This record gives sequence, C-alpha cells and structure tokens, in this order.
Amino acid sequence: MKYLPGKRWFGVGLLSACLGCAAYAADFPLAPGQQLVGSVQTVEAVYEDTFADLGETYGFGFLEMQAANPGVDAWLPGEGTTIRLPGQFILPDAPRSGIVINLPEYRLYHYPADGGRVSTWPVGIGREGWSSPIGQTRVARKEANPSWYPPQSIRAEHAAAGDPLPAVVPPGPDNPMGPFKMNLAMSGYVIHGTNKSFGIGMRVSHGCFRMNNADVTELFPQVPIGTEVTIVNQPYKLGVQDGRLYLEVHTPLDEQGLPSALDKQAAIQELLQAQGELISGYRLDWQKIRDMVFAEEGVPAVIGEPYRSI
Repeated sequence: MKYLPGKRWFGVGLLSACLGCAAYAADFPLAPGQQLVGSVQTVEAVYEDTFADLGETYGFGFLEMQAANPGVDAWLPGEGTTIRLPGQFILPDAPRSGIVINLPEYRLYHYPADGGRVSTWPVGIGREGWSSPIGQTRVARKEANPSWYPPQSIRAEHAAAGDPLPAVVPPGPDNPMGPFKMNLAMSGYVIHGTNKSFGIGMRVSHGCFRMNNADVTELFPQVPIGTEVTIVNQPYKLGVQDGRLYLEVHTPLDEQGLPSALDKQAAIQELLQAQGELISGYRLDWQKIRDMVFAEEGVPAVIGEPYRSI
C-alpha cells in the first residue's frame, strides 16, 4: 500500500485529509449486506513518534492504537518499530442510518442519507462518573462556533480542583466545544470538537462525544437536524467476509464507562448463541476465540471456516 502526501489509502477506503489539519477520516464504499470495511496496515515509527501523534495523523484513538500494538511503548515506540494501524472494522449490529456510536470501540460511524458508503472516526466518551448514554436519539440542534455554558456540576468540579470556570466560554481556542457542536435529543449530551485533541479515543469527557476538530468539521455539514443517532455498547462484533467468519474484540465497558469485570467467556458464548443463524455452517476455532477475548486487540480476525461437504 502506497502512502501519498495529504492522502492515506486503507484497502478500498480513502483516508482524506482536511487542509491544515492532522487528522484523517476513513471513508468506505458499502455494498448491501457488507459487514466488514477497510484493512489493517502498518507504518514504521520514527524516533519522535508516539501513539497519540500517530493516532491523530492516521485517524485512530489513543486506546485503539494501544490495544492494536501490545507490548509496544505508547510514548516511545522506537525508531524502526512496526506499528499496526487498526483500519479494518466489523460494522456494529445497529441500524445503518445516520450516526452509530459504539462505546467500547470509541468510534463513531456515519451512514449518509444517499447511501452506498460509511465514514468512521474515533471519539472520546464519558469518564468515570460521567458515563455516556446508550440508546436511540437524534440530532436536535446544530451550531457553528458555539459558546460553552458549563453546567453547575462541571463548574463545581473545576472549582474544587482550583480551576474555576466562567459562566460562559466564548468561541475560540480555549473553548472545549471546538468549531462545531451537535446537540442530541438527550438532555446535556453533545457531539462536538475539542481544544484538547489528546482525549480522542479515550474515556475523558463529561459524557459527551468528543471529536478531532478536523473530523467534526467534515461530519457537521453532512448531518441534518433530525438525523438518527444510535449509541450501543458492543465490545464483541461478528461479521462475514469472503465466506469466512470474523470476530472483533474490544475491552468491555460497564454502565459507568469503566472496563467491565464481566465473565468474558460467558459473554462471547452468549453472543455466539444469539447469532446462531449467522454462524451456522462455520467450524469455530475456540482456541482463537479464547485468545482474542483475552487479548482485546480490537482487530478483526477469522474465527470460523465454512464446513466442507464430503
């Protein structure tokens, strides 16, 4: 795969750059019934690289990069280290319309109204005590260059930490809303840009969904008011491509947005049982499944080959 200045190609998906911005968005053509998009690629680190920098450049969140590269120092990968870019995705089991956010994946998917493609970006989600919601809603309001009116709960938190906030933060580089925001029809929850790009792809927000400014700039004009938004919690995703069954595993999150202590083997077996129609006809590799559930690398891999008739 050849990398060109200003553009990044992932399989059939184009990672297109916003002029003057570091972040890239993944755009993939989507056929009816298609369940996987993109492909995994690699880059060779140079001495000053970090996962935060590489994630911002290639369109991935920090935890996403960390999970895909176990055993590699996130802050000092080292000159010449091969870094895996987890650019292949099993699409969430959710309506393919509007916006879909999968919390354990720290990722937003957008299915435009004209159909035939899907775009995806990393997002920051709610941290402990400020968990992001699950459910179905819609975009209720949009605003460019928004002011921020921090609620009393957030002002109290900042005041207790010795960092008092004003009642209103005007548009500009100090505004945590970034250049665009989209209010959801869930009181207090917003999809917005940021003045702190490091938190993309992590549990950092007060429950809102934080995007890189380049990413929200690309998404904002594509989303009319009333667009459906579906928020799911799917750490385990299944999909079929070229006749083979794939599994993608992320660290499960509990209702507080923290890594969950659930029985992971039981959870994956429950998923497989629920997807009996999808997995019928495949010989499952249970050792591979156990290894993936343990590793939680967030990269799709084959767990089932079709039975061969004799």
